[in-house]
Amino acid sequence: MKKIYLVNLEETERTTLHDLIKTGTGRARKIMRAHVLLHAHEGATDKEIAQALHISPSTVERTRRRFVTGNLERALNEDPRPGKRPKLDGKQAAFLIATACSTPPEGSAHWTMQMLADRMMELQRVESLSDETVRRILKKTTSNPGRKRNGVFPPWAPSSSGAWKTSWTCMPNPRTRTGPGSASMNVLIN
Repeated sequence: MKKIYLVNLEETERTTLHDLIKTGTGRARKIMRAHVLLHAHEGATDKEIAQALHISPSTVERTRRRFVTGNLERALNEDPRPGKRPKLDGKQAAFLIATACSTPPEGSAHWTMQMLADRMMELQRVESLSDETVRRILKKTTSNPGRKRNGVFPPWAPSSSGAWKTSWTCMPNPRTRTGPGSASMNVLIN
């Protein structure tokens, strides 16, 4: 069967691919695609390339097609993956974390997830925000509610009681040092 997608590389493209393979600093998939394109340029069949590189023939065909219908960059790199955009951007998430670490409203001992979500909407930082989104964002930080301290916790420490599902508190870690010379990093005191 005659191939529809024939790869004909220019000298500059071949040099780029050889350099990419030689340095070996790119992602594995990108380097593998460079090998596919070089083998295809030399006239190897999809089956031969697939056997030589231990990949499927459909991967070879797909890489050929992406090169012929697009360009070298499109053949080497993946298309952006679909997915929902994050509910909060970096500044909004930082504001949420700062709010969670601030003094809770009068009459409350600590912030609840719902109180934080309501506060973000009150201040018009977001149109809508669920307590579950707040929980997921706060879970990514080093502060860990439900524990005596925040930050990295030794494996022999008792497990959390599950309080993080209902409330959020920020407490300084007695094992870390902040202040002049510590920049924004927490440093363990031995």
